Amino acid sequence: MLDPHFKAMIDAAAEQAANAPPLDAVPPAMIRMGYQMQRKATDQNPPQDVVAKDLQVDGGAGLVPARLYTPGGAKTPSGGLVYFHGGGFTIGDLETHDGHCRRLASLAGVRVLAIDYRLAPEHPFPAGHDDALAATKWAFDHAAEIGFDPQRIAVGGDSAGGNLAASVSIDLKDDPARKIAFQLLLYPGIWPEVETASRKELDGPILTKAALAWFDKSLAAIGHAQSGRAFLGKAKLSAGLPPALVVTAGFDPLKDEGRDYAAALNAAGAKAAHVEYPGLIHDFYLMPDVSPAVVEAAKETAAALKAAIG
Repeated sequence: MLDPHFKAMIDAAAEQAANAPPLDAVPPAMIRMGYQMQRKATDQNPPQDVVAKDLQVDGGAGLVPARLYTPGGAKTPSGGLVYFHGGGFTIGDLETHDGHCRRLASLAGVRVLAIDYRLAPEHPFPAGHDDALAATKWAFDHAAEIGFDPQRIAVGGDSAGGNLAASVSIDLKDDPARKIAFQLLLYPGIWPEVETASRKELDGPILTKAALAWFDKSLAAIGHAQSGRAFLGKAKLSAGLPPALVVTAGFDPLKDEGRDYAAALNAAGAKAAHVEYPGLIHDFYLMPDVSPAVVEAAKETAAALKAAIG
């Protein structure tokens, strides 16, 4: 059953959602502003024992903004997580995921480097993927400056950010100087070759069929020569990939592809654990004020991260 707290939230917003204009009719900047307001409104009490520092790191075509989170009492160096926010490659930023990144850093006791990669449609594929790869390389190459232990660097992300983290893990698999220790893939968008049952059957909440279509159109990866970096359902996986935790939500259209990707990693010889929260929805990590179940899930996820690189 759907978590009752999320059901109440969805029911309360149903009329507004039904009357919302098509995404194509709204400027991307306005959609981003609305998303930022929504997510900050559902995460108003992030941990206070984390110091955040804004900086710039290498992207695929110049510097991109980033934010380094250091939890209180962290050793130097500590394990480090390079994190990519979700939002269908088109929305989301450092602010929408600020509380979530603070929570991961605080609960896991590791530093988190959040990357503000370029967004579509202004910067179509592969701009975001190029930024994610360049930023991860930067984190390894500047580990001493940011307090990362280069032997304990993980990549992670939620939704589209999970896609970026998984893609970077594949890109760096054979890089001897940059060995990723762990993948944290939170309801990742894998973009499977064949439409999954959950994509067919679920139209929301939060992630609707219309939103998915708009994300696909904005990203413009279909038909691109490098499209395999985004459509990971056809990626060639191997035992050389880092271990992973794949988290899915029971009321999320992306749940089947996340589950299938964890199975594919295991079949290829790369160790992957899969955890599903059956009563939760897409984007739940950003909404701890809505339901106590989110806080518990965040604690469990952070414990897995701490066990991997803490």
